[in-house]
Amino acid sequence: MKKIGRFLGRALLLFAVTVLAAAVTLVLSLNMICNGPSEAARELFVTTVLESGQLKFVASLFLSEEEITEIVSRTSMAQMDTDIDTSLISVDHTDREQKEETQGERVANYDENGVEIIEISSRSFYAKLMIVEDPAQVRLATTYPWGEYGKQLSELVTGSGAAGGVNGGLYQSTGNMGGSPLGVVVSQGEIQYNAPEGWKGLYLIGFDEDNILQIIDIEGQTKAGMKELIAERKIRDAVSFQDETSDANNHFTPLVINGVARELNGQGSGANPRTAIGQRADGSVLLLVTDGRGAAGHLGATASDLINIMMEYGAVNAANLDGGSSSCMYYDGEYEMTSVTLYYANSSWRLPTAFVVEGR
Repeated sequence: MKKIGRFLGRALLLFAVTVLAAAVTLVLSLNMICNGPSEAARELFVTTVLESGQLKFVASLFLSEEEITEIVSRTSMAQMDTDIDTSLISVDHTDREQKEETQGERVANYDENGVEIIEISSRSFYAKLMIVEDPAQVRLATTYPWGEYGKQLSELVTGSGAAGGVNGGLYQSTGNMGGSPLGVVVSQGEIQYNAPEGWKGLYLIGFDEDNILQIIDIEGQTKAGMKELIAERKIRDAVSFQDETSDANNHFTPLVINGVARELNGQGSGANPRTAIGQRADGSVLLLVTDGRGAAGHLGATASDLINIMMEYGAVNAANLDGGSSSCMYYDGEYEMTSVTLYYANSSWRLPTAFVVEGR
């Protein structure tokens, strides 16, 4: 028994020393990033952790409030005119064969659902882009009436009879309960959640009855005002996300408006897993999900990365959606992109909303 006790004691001591050494190494490394000679590394670190739900405090352990504010201001984004010019989008319902005949080339490698999934690799992230030929196929699935817990993306997709989808807008993610959205939620023309008050930089992102992607600044709106706006603009499916850059928060929403890319200072943001939505001139929808936060050794995508991808693939309008551990894509019975959290590597966090793609 004494030998066993000594062995366990030594094992515990070795474990404690290992953990302590790792913690000291981590602290020293973070201090080097924050106070070392590389301004680029410091800016990327600060803007990245400010976008996370649980790690915002880390930056303040090594830098003053004034230093953080200065860094954030150097990686900010220009404001955008969010009035969508709907004349730039022509939802073409001509069947695929006629498109190919008139254009003389294959439009895209769509499957039987009118969907194509493209892999995109970069030094700091890996992504998949789902292109949906018909925007009428993209709608919002929700867990309404809201409960304590949300559902995994696979459940939202299959439960709504869809073929695939990506995570949606703002929601209460504490403890991975995911039962309650935030801001405003519209599904099939019905307002299912309406609490826009008190949110700085709040946007409504989704589709109107003409299947045009709308990106609408709703900061300062009231519940009554939202009802009028949704009725007037004929919004059929939409969620909310936030555009606020400060030392307390670092979210961004508009990426491309009317074919014009958002102007950035530096990379415009930190690097994290991302989910974004866009629409091309022919109405086809772009659903983008990237990895990050150490997944496959990747840090993640910046605002600049998202804009470059959306512009490359022809987005006329595009917006950032909720990201981080929530970012995920599901299609045809399997996860194309999954949560970065270890326990959810083959699933997703619980969500209250998701943009889903109906099959044909």
